[in-house]
Amino acid sequence: MTAPVQPTLDGTLPTQALDYHSWCDHVRPAFVAAARTGRLFTSYEVAKDNDLPEPPCARSDWGNLVSSLVRDGLIEHVTFDRSQRPTGEKSAVHVWRGTRAAQAGRVA
Repeated sequence: MTAPVQPTLDGTLPTQALDYHSWCDHVRPAFVAAARTGRLFTSYEVAKDNDLPEPPCARSDWGNLVSSLVRDGLIEHVTFDRSQRPTGEKSAVHVWRGTRAAQAGRVA
């Protein structure tokens, strides 16, 4: 049995946090669309351009999502880019491109 959700002070109900699988179902279409364009992109750019929500565990879930997109044959690694990191850190950021199958619409 679950307890009822208590409204916030302004009377609205709090938003429910997505679990990992629901979050993936929500954000995957944005990555499929980016892969179909054939242009180079970073996961940060896709998230920012599509106003995607943060995952339940930001430390690992972005990487898990991108790894699953690679395993599914949707995207492929192209290079690293050190200038795309929004935090100012000097770590390398993966740059991706949709596979030929994704660009042709054969993979989603």
